[in-house]
Amino acid sequence: MSMKGVSIGSLVQPDRVHRSLYVDPELFERELDQIFGRAWLYVGHESQVPNPGDYITTQLARQPVIMVRHTDGAIRVLHNRCSHHGSMIAGDRCGHVASVFTCMYHGWTFRTDGSLVGVPVPEDYEGTGFDVRNPRNGLGSVARVHNYRGFVFASLAAEGPEFTQFAGGALLGFDNMIDRAPDGVEVAGDCFRVIQHSNWKIFLENMFDNVHPRIVHQSSARGAKTAQQRFPAGAANHISLETFRLLALDQSFMQRLEIENYPWGHSNMSGFVSPRGQDAEWLAYEAVLRERHGEERAEQILSRNFHHTMIYPSAVLQPSFQQLRIVKPIAVDRTQIDIWLFRLKGAPKIVFRKALSYANGANSPSNMVSADDFESYYRVHQGLAGPGSDWVILSRQMGRDVVENGTVRTRVGSSEASQRNQFQAWRRYMIDEDGDAR
Repeated sequence: MSMKGVSIGSLVQPDRVHRSLYVDPELFERELDQIFGRAWLYVGHESQVPNPGDYITTQLARQPVIMVRHTDGAIRVLHNRCSHHGSMIAGDRCGHVASVFTCMYHGWTFRTDGSLVGVPVPEDYEGTGFDVRNPRNGLGSVARVHNYRGFVFASLAAEGPEFTQFAGGALLGFDNMIDRAPDGVEVAGDCFRVIQHSNWKIFLENMFDNVHPRIVHQSSARGAKTAQQRFPAGAANHISLETFRLLALDQSFMQRLEIENYPWGHSNMSGFVSPRGQDAEWLAYEAVLRERHGEERAEQILSRNFHHTMIYPSAVLQPSFQQLRIVKPIAVDRTQIDIWLFRLKGAPKIVFRKALSYANGANSPSNMVSADDFESYYRVHQGLAGPGSDWVILSRQMGRDVVENGTVRTRVGSSEASQRNQFQAWRRYMIDEDGDAR
């Protein structure tokens, strides 16, 4: 469908959104500029580049970038584009350079702060006005970069809210995961990567949809319940089996989950599986945190249980199980999801084993839970592609939430307040300053 003459602001209403938000290619292209080109997006974690010259590559909206640790120890986020003919400077997902990046096309070399070192046959440029020392001839830098306790975010826009102002209350989830680590957190290995055949917004909506689990995942839950019955009495339950079993609980259980929704589309949702244990190894870990933080602060850290923390539109963290999912739109009907697992340094092995078990059982590309969700996302997208109905209804628990200083608190887990909040943020990004876009 063509968006010519259509008011974008009118596509998001208090209780519903137009189907074109999911399936219109013109809107998708605008999203890359207006949302992903302006918001703070997750780039990587500082543990991925521990030494000067270490780098990783990724993509922010349309822009390929390099996150690299410079010789001064600072982390830089550079455009992965040679200033000569535009070739990507770094072709691998990660690596190390001794001192400079070298373009594989014409051999231009750049320092890890992006400055140009030299070019082959420099005499060819004599009298042309070209100057190696001119900063504009180096690699471009991403407009704004913020390192939040090791998590590096960047914005391609030169102007906008600062990161902590932008993220607001969603940082509680990041703080909680980091505070659980006696000696900090680090990325554990490479990521899981999946391509979903659906629009990126469908995934983010589903992260805070507490009605779908007992319906979509009922077969997984039945299988987990059967498998659990095979464990001998008193045996420790496998964390994935326990999670799957809880997905099929009565809806009243999910209703008790609380969600806080913040400006710019972010949310925190309370957890339904406690990561705490009672074995000796776990209790020793809790003792370390109490020694480090004091009794009251340690209990505050341990008793907080977030299932999902979202910094819209790119990052969904599961603090209690140390998983981070990154959303990368590819096309209007294709979304790449990278799932990273983190290790809490200084914590006993059992903490990481639980997180790894959860990652394999709930977030890996081959697990049963994700397979259920991927099928649901695909069906939603295919259904919305047809013109049978123009609107998606988002009115569950509408008008019953508590609003305080811009934060929408949901006391009933089935509320669609998070979804409504995401689309209000979408509208805010997409309309012009005069309140409308055409």
